[in-house]
Amino acid sequence: MIKNFKPSELMRFADQVTYQEGQVVSKTLAQDKHHSLTLFAFEKGEEISTHASSGDALVIALDGEGLVTIDGQDFKLGKGDSILMPSNLPHAIYAPERFKMFLVVSF
Repeated sequence: MIKNFKPSELMRFADQVTYQEGQVVSKTLAQDKHHSLTLFAFEKGEEISTHASSGDALVIALDGEGLVTIDGQDFKLGKGDSILMPSNLPHAIYAPERFKMFLVVSF
C-alpha cells in the first residue's frame, strides 16, 4: 500500500519531500519484499555512498542535478531524466547541486 501520500488530491510530486541543510531526506511511499518506492531530496554536496542492491533500481530525476555512478561510470541527471541501476552492481548518488529524485526498486 502507498503511505505518506494524500489520496485523491492533486499535488506536485517533487514537493512531497523537502531539502534540509546538510542532509539527504527520504520519504518512503511503499516498501515490501517485491518493491520499494522512495522520494529523496539531496542538499548540495550530499551523497549516498557506493553500495549494491539485490533489486533493479530506477532513478527518476525530479529537480536539480544529480550524479549517478554505476559500476565506475558517471551519469549526469537533470529534471526529467532517468536511469536504471542494475541489481548487484555498485552504484552511488551525489548531488553537485540540490537534487530530488524518485527511486523505484524492484526485487
